[in-house]
Amino acid sequence: MKCPFCGNDNTRVIDSRPADDNSSIRRRRMCDECNKRFTTYEKVETIPLIVIKKDNNREQYDRSKIEAGVLRACHKRPISVNEVNQLVDAVETAIFNREEKEIASTVIGELVMDKLKDLEAVAYVRFASVYREFKDVNTFMNELKKILQ
Repeated sequence: MKCPFCGNDNTRVIDSRPADDNSSIRRRRMCDECNKRFTTYEKVETIPLIVIKKDNNREQYDRSKIEAGVLRACHKRPISVNEVNQLVDAVETAIFNREEKEIASTVIGELVMDKLKDLEAVAYVRFASVYREFKDVNTFMNELKKILQ
């Protein structure tokens, strides 16, 4: 592992422990040259997952796209970054537990909406309005009525 401060190739691990999410290892390292310390995270490399978009294009799975959509839906809502990360982790776990090489973006969207519905109603409606492409106020009202029941 290269030192991010001096670029030296000789670093050593001084502490290892599971990270908060228990799906990666947090390692404290020290450079043998400059004696500075830094942290790295080690995660299991998974088989690439392909997402099938609505227009049938295929692209590699990208966690940051889910995070960005959820963060947009939660903008100015009383939801912590930790809660957003937990939601994205839960969605990602559900996706990878399917053990499929390809997954439709609609499946991912539904998983996100299910989790958002439990987390915060306004964030759910925001996400659903973009994801389901509400065309008019009636579609929007129908979605609100589902929540209120």
